[in-house]
Amino acid sequence: MSLASCKNPLILFQGDSITDAGRNREDHWNLGCGYALFAAAWCKALFPGSNMAFLNRGVSGDRTVDLKARWQKDCLDLEPDLVSILIGINDCWRRYDHNDPTPVEAFEANYREILEQTKATGAEIVLCEPFVLPVMAGQENWHEDLGPKIQVVRKLAREYEATLIPLDGIFARAATLQKPAYWLHDGVHPTEAGHALIAREWLGSVFNHEYL
Repeated sequence: MSLASCKNPLILFQGDSITDAGRNREDHWNLGCGYALFAAAWCKALFPGSNMAFLNRGVSGDRTVDLKARWQKDCLDLEPDLVSILIGINDCWRRYDHNDPTPVEAFEANYREILEQTKATGAEIVLCEPFVLPVMAGQENWHEDLGPKIQVVRKLAREYEATLIPLDGIFARAATLQKPAYWLHDGVHPTEAGHALIAREWLGSVFNHEYL
């Protein structure tokens, strides 16, 4: 993907706690301590002449319905040139810890509304698959719920001509090299290694750049 036609392009990271990564809400430009920070740092190091700017508006605990509710303020009003979205694991998780499932039809409708609004602005879109690795008891069954939602993300990436980052498969492959908790300490939230893996895949997919 090229942002060469943009002057001082603004890149927005959106999602749940994985994106949030402890960001400081009092600092407009704070990126937290996760993959958004890592990816932005590499972009600035590799493309110093680009004058890219980065924002993180991930909110811990969010589902697609929450993202939709704040999309005007936390995306459209910011006028980003590229929007990167990682959402969906809480739409799955709440089924198992609070008996509060999000049907796949509602997941798709929420996500589609977000993408319709974003596409209309002309911003480029990056969709990151939600993911899980079996670390906690019962997580080996989560793909019953998460799998169809991942398929929705893939379908929407095709429909909206978005760059897809297939993180569920990427983490599954990584788990053949090290135990799942090495990458995702509770099966969902990345360790430092997990965040670095996301950042590497994000940079490689978005800018077609191999840097490690």
